[in-house]
Amino acid sequence: MTARLIDGKAFAATVRGRLAERVKTFVAKRGFAPGLAVVLVGDDPASQVYVRNKVAQCAEVGVRSLEHRLPATTSEGELLALVAALNADPAVHGILVQLPLPKGIDETKVLAAIAPEKDADGFHVVNAGLLATGGACTVPCTPLGCMMLIEDVLGDVSGAEAVVVGRSNIVGKPMAQLLLRANCTVTIAHSRTRDLPGVCRRADILVAAVGRPEMIRGDWVKPGACVIDVGINRVPRNDGSGKTRLVGDVAFDEAKVVAGAITPVPGGVGPMTIACLLTNTLSLAERS
Repeated sequence: MTARLIDGKAFAATVRGRLAERVKTFVAKRGFAPGLAVVLVGDDPASQVYVRNKVAQCAEVGVRSLEHRLPATTSEGELLALVAALNADPAVHGILVQLPLPKGIDETKVLAAIAPEKDADGFHVVNAGLLATGGACTVPCTPLGCMMLIEDVLGDVSGAEAVVVGRSNIVGKPMAQLLLRANCTVTIAHSRTRDLPGVCRRADILVAAVGRPEMIRGDWVKPGACVIDVGINRVPRNDGSGKTRLVGDVAFDEAKVVAGAITPVPGGVGPMTIACLLTNTLSLAERS
């Protein structure tokens, strides 16, 4: 048995194509394009690549990108002042502050300063609370992308047993809430879960978001399960070159011969995150 490969790159391209048509309709009706403000503080290489991809894909779908690149020496007060100015700018419909932030800046305080109605990432406590209580809200991009992939593969997931390995506010917790909304029976597991392999083996839908390279082994996977690997970990290559390679939280080569469907790393969940960020931005502009 070999699992169906879930091509997140191709799916994300389809999402962007549909989104571009929606943006055209929006511009025709409103006379202006949705605006996404992206704030990058410091020179983290991974963040720079991510922001560059966001800007390129904004242009692809017709969303106006407003970049704010600040030095690593930026103070918390200066960053909060910028967020306040973006909150007040009617041309800005979505705000994203790229994480991680430099030491000395309280991420929680900065995220809380973003107006909930402009929270493109869905990290604000108001949006988190609305998601948990079943209200209309902006959903964090990575869990939203995961849910789209799951439903594309499985269709109606009502009654399925889902296990989410990871309990972060960014992925694990909102992922569990989305699965609950879809009427799954949900378990949130983590590194301290007793008999974690046994818990994972129960899952019809297994979402790995724990941030440990290849932690989920092939024999932890229920035969035929849908496996969504959120992890992006850089590890040394085995060829002695000193170079690195990207792996997920799932031991892919082991899991693909057991699972029914699985996302690769890279090319699985990652491309969906930016596609969902652009979708969130348009939705916020429509509500405005």
